[in-house]
Amino acid sequence: MSTSATATVRPGAVLADVLPASTAARARLRDAALVLGGAALTGAAAQLAVPVPGSPVPVTGQTFAALLLGAGLGPRRALASMGLYAAAGVAGMPWFAEGASGAAMPSFGYIIGMLLAAVAVGALARRGGDRGVLRTAGTMAVGTAIIYAVGVPYLALATGMSVGQAVAAGLVPFLIGDALKAALAMGALPAAWKLVGRKS
Repeated sequence: MSTSATATVRPGAVLADVLPASTAARARLRDAALVLGGAALTGAAAQLAVPVPGSPVPVTGQTFAALLLGAGLGPRRALASMGLYAAAGVAGMPWFAEGASGAAMPSFGYIIGMLLAAVAVGALARRGGDRGVLRTAGTMAVGTAIIYAVGVPYLALATGMSVGQAVAAGLVPFLIGDALKAALAMGALPAAWKLVGRKS
């Protein structure tokens, strides 16, 4: 049986585990490439930003990228990838939303939330949370809830908003977009596993 086939049936596998690596050294190289690529993908997705009137938080593609990284890479690689993204951005890499960098912006709590969400989504994916439409919906909902659980209170503290104001500015305007992102994931992740199964 090939490495790819073994990965598809091994309990706890995520999509990244399907990528072949015949030796431990190649596996480390593969993982390093995935971590770097994931950080770069998140940075690129963050530039797909649409300002929201009355809110310091824009609609971006980075939340979707972070959740997909969690599901695709698993918790450890997702933690490394999102940790690299956050650390490089704090250090001055202009790849947060709208080319921003640093930790002073009021939306930085969402980046912390994305890191935690990617780990949680990765852990759920290792338990099959991305193998079916309903499971994927639940997994994305958990990840999204974690992002807001950190991002909204941080927004309130950083701006002096009340909790209600922070919810109105940092959560409510994004619910429709989050539903669309979840729908995309519900189609993409199970389809990717079906494709892997046909090729194994």
